[in-house]
Amino acid sequence: MSRKTAAITAVGAYVPDFVLSNQLLETMVETNDEWITTRTGIKERRILKDKGKGTSYLAIQAAKDLIQKANINPEEIDLLIMATATPDLLVASTGAYVATEIGAVNAFSYDLQAACSSFLYGMSTAASYIESGRYKKVLLIGADKMSSIIDYTDRTTCIIFGDGGGAVLFEPNEEGLGLQDEYLRSDGNGRAFLNMEAGGSLFPATEETVKNKQHFVHQDGRTVFKFAVSNMADVAEKIMERNSLSREDVSWLVPHQANKRIIDATAGRVGLEEDKVMINIEKYGNTTSATLPLLLNDYETKLKKGDNLIFAAFGGGFTWGSIYLKWAYDTK
Repeated sequence: MSRKTAAITAVGAYVPDFVLSNQLLETMVETNDEWITTRTGIKERRILKDKGKGTSYLAIQAAKDLIQKANINPEEIDLLIMATATPDLLVASTGAYVATEIGAVNAFSYDLQAACSSFLYGMSTAASYIESGRYKKVLLIGADKMSSIIDYTDRTTCIIFGDGGGAVLFEPNEEGLGLQDEYLRSDGNGRAFLNMEAGGSLFPATEETVKNKQHFVHQDGRTVFKFAVSNMADVAEKIMERNSLSREDVSWLVPHQANKRIIDATAGRVGLEEDKVMINIEKYGNTTSATLPLLLNDYETKLKKGDNLIFAAFGGGFTWGSIYLKWAYDTK
């Protein structure tokens, strides 16, 4: 009997309508289109402006898109994993709410938080549930409303992030397709360089934390860039080496969309030309947990059954890793 693997069988996505372009940012902070494009590769990002709508809204829309495209009954979903760094509320699970709202009434659900690596870690988790044989349909959603924790007077962060959501469905596969290998890492020393200082148990909200803007994302850009460049490239190279994959064997690199220079460095390390690298950072910026599923959705029609995909991500904490996955279907 062949080994049961966990394959992605459907994808879905959602981005808000409002476009925050570089030109519009020029009217908000001291920056310009040329500088942003050269340093990051970003031209525009989507922002959820609707009052009273949080990350759950992005997740629900992405899940509904997947359900409609794949024509599946949400009641058949066994588990929903919500990968996010911006949950609607602390304590109350965003994933549980999303599952109820999409009609996944038979699924249990929870949130998974590993900053920009959340979706990558979620892939590992979803695959493990499938491989155990206990569950047959696991919906993994990556969504973040980053605009809710960004200071739009801070030009070091406001140019980078956007809002969006993406979803994938994992199901059992006996053809040897799906998740093949993973190499996931973390280093707690990194939390000093990229974080949102207040709002958690260490620094609960006070009048002072609000005045000091401690409820916004802050980062040491140079340190984060340096670690991201070396570590994303390292893990992508390592997973290819231990699976005896040459650059000719790899169909696509699926990299976290944080910075075009980081993407280029990762592709360069593993010897992949740009036509084998999924890129949409120019349209969406860094959507944190949503970058990888948004890529899969944008490139779905180009993917072929049996394609070798190398995923790579890096996030705050620090968290990072790479996953090797064989694509399981041709788009109809």
